[in-house]
Amino acid sequence: MNINENKRFALLIDADNAQATAIDAILTEAARYGDVTSRRCYGDWTDNRLVKWKDVLNKHAIQPIQQFAYTIGKNATDSALIIDAMDLLYTGKFNGFFLVSSDSDFTKLATRLREAGLEVIGIGKQNTPEAFRSACHKFIFTETITENKTDEITNAELLIKNDVPIPEKSDTPKQTPKTVPNKKLKKLIIDAINSASEDDGWAYLGEVGNYLN
Repeated sequence: MNINENKRFALLIDADNAQATAIDAILTEAARYGDVTSRRCYGDWTDNRLVKWKDVLNKHAIQPIQQFAYTIGKNATDSALIIDAMDLLYTGKFNGFFLVSSDSDFTKLATRLREAGLEVIGIGKQNTPEAFRSACHKFIFTETITENKTDEITNAELLIKNDVPIPEKSDTPKQTPKTVPNKKLKKLIIDAINSASEDDGWAYLGEVGNYLN
């Protein structure tokens, strides 16, 4: 799906049931659908199990929402996320929500957001219960968007990989070898071109720029 800069999304992450290592891929995928103007991650940050999230949240400007576990066996984090989702819904500022979790407890929330006419996209593991997956307009598996597809060569990759250097003349000093492109930057440019490409293979520069931003 191409970027739609007119759509505004809220990204709500259940840290108890999501992977910090997948956040780069999640945000890359989310950028294909619109502008993620609200980014929140819910959890009990006093729990050592969530320590991996610290650097990730700072890096991507994701707001951590603290929710203490009041009672053993009860997930207060889910309740906090659901309450915030309804508050955001009633602001009328969003066209859709990304719900990042593999927990079926968010099935009713997804259904309610859909009833309000908003686009609901779930992101989680392949073992996510079917009820939650079916309640979303679309459900994206983290295993799919994080896997390394090195064997696939896209048109954009060919444009970069087939950059043939200019032959040097024998009577001129040897030139300094070309700098090897940064791999992360190269992948970002490729993703941007692929995301903004139309059926004819061309991409509008403005959409590529929006994706890069």
